[in-house]
Amino acid sequence: MKPAPCTAVAGTNIALVKYWGKRGGALNLPAAGSLSLTLRELATRTTVRFGATPEPPTMTAGASRDRIILNGRDADPKTQRRVGAFLDLVRARAHLDEPAEVVTENSVPTAAGLASSASGFAALALAASRAAGLVLPPEELSALARQGSGSAARSIFGGFAEMRAGTRDDGADAHAVPILNEGAWPLRMVVAVTSEGEKAIGSTEAMQRTAATSPYYRGWIDSVEGDLRDARAAIAERDLPRLGAVAERSALRMHACALAADPPILYWSAATMAAMHTVRDLRAHGKGIAAFFTIDAGPHVKVLCEAAQSAAVASALQATPGVLRTIIASPGPGAHVVQEGAG
Repeated sequence: MKPAPCTAVAGTNIALVKYWGKRGGALNLPAAGSLSLTLRELATRTTVRFGATPEPPTMTAGASRDRIILNGRDADPKTQRRVGAFLDLVRARAHLDEPAEVVTENSVPTAAGLASSASGFAALALAASRAAGLVLPPEELSALARQGSGSAARSIFGGFAEMRAGTRDDGADAHAVPILNEGAWPLRMVVAVTSEGEKAIGSTEAMQRTAATSPYYRGWIDSVEGDLRDARAAIAERDLPRLGAVAERSALRMHACALAADPPILYWSAATMAAMHTVRDLRAHGKGIAAFFTIDAGPHVKVLCEAAQSAAVASALQATPGVLRTIIASPGPGAHVVQEGAG
């Protein structure tokens, strides 16, 4: 196929069984599996055009030869290099040697602990591969997205998806698979935003430090398979309390492991703690609201609940000291093309 511009959209995903640790090497291979829910309201829209004549701002040593525009502005040099390296993977696969222009609009705050890299690289993987003339099967597209961001592999699929860690050195079996489509279970994820701006330490650096120094790391990795089994069973039975219990213990174990790193990694704020207590209070004292929290590598709290109870959950979280705002998100589709070949 002749290269043509392509625009793709992908939703972020929130891991219920956490991804925290890599196998090593250049292919961004996970040390264990994970399981997540892709969201509709928090997403990235990306257009890729190969053969453009990009004119990046200031080309520093090692910067990408591509033009990367994020939310209307030229991306910073670190992002240019990261996206450029990913585009090189696509170019090599498609036998192209042309620069690209990438225009991305992100409704997920970047590097804030809301999984912006998941939606970002899933959208980029689909748009770039199609723009380069490639039509990849979903599992191959997932494996490609993984090389940009480990969590992006799951955003290729809608609803619930499971990331398989795989065992092959070439990473061909390290990809996500769909578990349950987005319309099959009326759940909501209520996000309690507790801070603005980027988090203090990025996920990749934090994972590496945890693996290298935390005495709890091996126990964390060994616990994941049991959580995956329980999560799959809970989803099959539409058992929210069982799935919620898995989500909470996976999140707390991940953060406990990171807290034990040297130096310690602490993403939580006072508002994070207060929001967790709010969720527990909703389940207690006869309130009858089945709500369960999870926390990624950041200070924000995400709460899984039934659709009918999402407004009550959002109201309680909004009233929690330190919570800036709430977002009610629904299960969403996987990465998909919205425009191809025009312009």
